[in-house]
Amino acid sequence: MPYEIVIGLEIHVQLNTLSKAFCADDASYGGEPNTHISVVSLGHPGTLPLPNKKQIEYATRLGLAMGCTINQSNFFDRKNYFYADLPKGYQITQDKQPICIGGGVTIKTDEGEKMIRLTRIHMEEDAGKSIHDLSPSQSFLDFNRAGVPLLEIVTEPDLRSADEAYALLTEIRRLIQWVGVSDGNMEEGSMRCDCNISIRPLGQKEYGTRCEIKNVNSIRNAKRAIEYEANRQINLLESGGEVVQQTRSYDAVNNHTNIILRDKEDAHDYRYFPEPDIPPIVIGDEELEAIRANLPKLPKDLFARFTTDMGLSDYDADILTSDKATADLFLALSQKNKNYKAAANLIINPIRSYLNEKGWESNQLDISVEKLQSFIELIESNKVSAAIAYQRIFPELPLQKDKTPLQIAEGLGLIQNADEDFLVTIVEAVIAKYPDKVAIYRKGKKGLLGFFMGEVMKASKGKAEPKATNQLLREKLG
Repeated sequence: MPYEIVIGLEIHVQLNTLSKAFCADDASYGGEPNTHISVVSLGHPGTLPLPNKKQIEYATRLGLAMGCTINQSNFFDRKNYFYADLPKGYQITQDKQPICIGGGVTIKTDEGEKMIRLTRIHMEEDAGKSIHDLSPSQSFLDFNRAGVPLLEIVTEPDLRSADEAYALLTEIRRLIQWVGVSDGNMEEGSMRCDCNISIRPLGQKEYGTRCEIKNVNSIRNAKRAIEYEANRQINLLESGGEVVQQTRSYDAVNNHTNIILRDKEDAHDYRYFPEPDIPPIVIGDEELEAIRANLPKLPKDLFARFTTDMGLSDYDADILTSDKATADLFLALSQKNKNYKAAANLIINPIRSYLNEKGWESNQLDISVEKLQSFIELIESNKVSAAIAYQRIFPELPLQKDKTPLQIAEGLGLIQNADEDFLVTIVEAVIAKYPDKVAIYRKGKKGLLGFFMGEVMKASKGKAEPKATNQLLREKLG
């Protein structure tokens, strides 16, 4: 029997605020255990939480970027449960009135674009961290992370494959980085994912019983966990068994979800009630519009601009909008020089290779925009070929910081020569060297012109000016 997978995600995004959600404790990653704490984040009696204005602003920014309705009057709730690394014995979160409602994120699939609806985005605080591998008989607790501000993005069960989930997580990570609310570093826990998975016979409208896979810490592992869990449920039903609603953990080393954490609690088990120590959060019209006005152009808007107004291919536009720093670099290069394809080629080829080699992001590039613009102009002037410029001159740009690309080209002896006497000597020597290929060319195999061009370039060490060389070769070859 064919089955359909139904997937919904709960994505926790750790915000890059300086302080925690409800106190002034340091919210940065790392530090010696239990050094980013205070009586407030530990929930000592008599202490009171104070909302972090930046968390509210960031939640609004992300909600606007994802097309949510901003709930301008929202409030916090207490979610009550016991766990050793939850110091207060409850979590401050949002239940009945989250800050962002609805919205959606568009992903690209093999069948085209697909909108994945969001249920909500709400604000909450993180728990601490339990450490179980330092002692065979004891667990240790690090509360540095306790109280760090989070946003939880909850999707509708619109995903139908592990590949779609992979695409959605990739797009959400791009958006949270793009609008500047988080670094999205899953290795450091800045983005974590709970995957809700069920299966149903193809064509059935009712959802099957779902299982939740908790705290998956990479996009690749989310894909693998979903694939394993879906197959587990299918095999269970095919063998006459029944899927039980559970919370499970994913073992990335052995690739399975067979670690059962608990039977899934329902919402009433958490005894939600409004947080009595924090008044409702009210976002005024002017404040909302100010946040909207400060949003950067989103990837989809720039993609449309790059393809429609600037004439770039979908492939080029996809790469240039892969992250905001890359898009900003392209826009900066395009301000002075309107050869948009040349700027795109420069970023997509030598710049990306250089950054990957260094392990850097686009905003760490140590070559100025002005120097890169001069580099493009050098190629456009036909003083050097693009291939020679990429291979020989570009690597020197960060090394010879006090020299222009033209000066570097001159110093390396790479300036192209269009002098007729210079070219005739080389072209005639190449033609004389390959009489058999000349004969084949003259019988109609004109594609060999590229071979002769390559040989001339090799003989001239890249100095032969291509346009003049091409014309001369055609004349000499007849």
